[in-house]
Amino acid sequence: MEIISQESLTKHEQIIRYIHSLQVGTRISVRKIAKEVGVSEGTAYRAIKEAEAAGLVATKERVGTVRVEGRSHHNIDKLTFAEVVNIVDGEVLGGGKGLNKALGKFVIGAMQLEAMVKYIEAGSLLIVGNRERAHVTGLELGAGVLITGGFGTADEVRRKADELELPVISTSYDTFTVASLINRAIYDRLIKKKILLVEDIMVPAAGAGLLKPQMTVADWQALVERTGESRFPVVDEYGRLCGMLTSKDVVGAENNERIDRLMTRNPITVGPRTSVASAAHMMVWEGVEQLPVVDNARKLVGVISRKDVLMGMQFIQKQPQIGETIEDLILSGFEEERDAEGRLLFRGAITPQMTSAFGNVSEGVMTTLMSNAAFRAIKYEKKGDIVLDSMSTFFLKPLQIDNEIVIRPQLIELSRKFSKVDVEVHYNHFLVAKAIVTVQLIDQL
Repeated sequence: MEIISQESLTKHEQIIRYIHSLQVGTRISVRKIAKEVGVSEGTAYRAIKEAEAAGLVATKERVGTVRVEGRSHHNIDKLTFAEVVNIVDGEVLGGGKGLNKALGKFVIGAMQLEAMVKYIEAGSLLIVGNRERAHVTGLELGAGVLITGGFGTADEVRRKADELELPVISTSYDTFTVASLINRAIYDRLIKKKILLVEDIMVPAAGAGLLKPQMTVADWQALVERTGESRFPVVDEYGRLCGMLTSKDVVGAENNERIDRLMTRNPITVGPRTSVASAAHMMVWEGVEQLPVVDNARKLVGVISRKDVLMGMQFIQKQPQIGETIEDLILSGFEEERDAEGRLLFRGAITPQMTSAFGNVSEGVMTTLMSNAAFRAIKYEKKGDIVLDSMSTFFLKPLQIDNEIVIRPQLIELSRKFSKVDVEVHYNHFLVAKAIVTVQLIDQL
């Protein structure tokens, strides 16, 4: 195991390590951190903000900034009680230490207490009005309590909430509004869950082949033979990214030549929370096979290769559709058909949700319809992932609510890497909109 002395760490890294060492629930202040680590308050403030982004600390109303248990991104579909407080504009009456706990489901307590008990589980959220017996019972069964109508609760309930570290929250909203708000938040989380992120598929820095600036071409060659790869990140003694070294960089170089003289400095990078689709587009656009993944301090946290991206995209395409995005809602009313000559077309009507404030169809909606029609036409001819490269649109005549339109995509060009599609939109046999769509194609393994 490599031992890193406190002196070898930067001030920023010392603060993060110090925060890691604190017990969950410990209050944190800029002044206290600055004094403990021996840094300026400005440095302490920036490090605390990074720790908050990483999920190590959280700022809670009437409590302040506290050390919290880091949450895994794999539980992104689950809300925490702290997020519920924000969603319903609530006030925490007790059990503040449990705000970072995730809730599995919510139960509306619009029934007799004896019947309500059957549905309450540990980790759930009981939504109920001014019923103190229900408040106590919910806490005893391991549930948080959300009191609607702006009511408070008894001191006994507050003490039990603090003892069990389960929050009791009060909101001025009624039960129906609260349920709708929480449902919407959970639904949004489900949409996010199906978006694959770089951190989901990257190879962590600890498992990747790494080089140091003072190493030589001979060291690179040994790493190539051991891993079978030919491109590696170059990091300094603190783990920060200095550059990238590939086989092209070492052509003609002597075995004893230092890596820092050959490496590509300031390489293109991505962050852990970058979507895999964006990383794929960046790789195609820049013509690179591997991207280093860095945090806010440019410390290397992993690497992602073209192969990782393709396999990740294949995986996510096999998963069931969960939740509806704006695009899903726009396309839901359009049916795919074939005309008498077998050409692809899409038919559907303009709904009120698709219109602008003036009653005409939104240009953004029309752009979405035309681009997705182009994507589907390409997918019939070539398997793989599609990234929009450019799009020229022409809106010739306005469309109104309930107008039934026909969208006709026609392939103009299709190669291994690019495709161009002409898309026409017709209403009553008149051309009302047109687009030329160019895309990049990413072959699947």
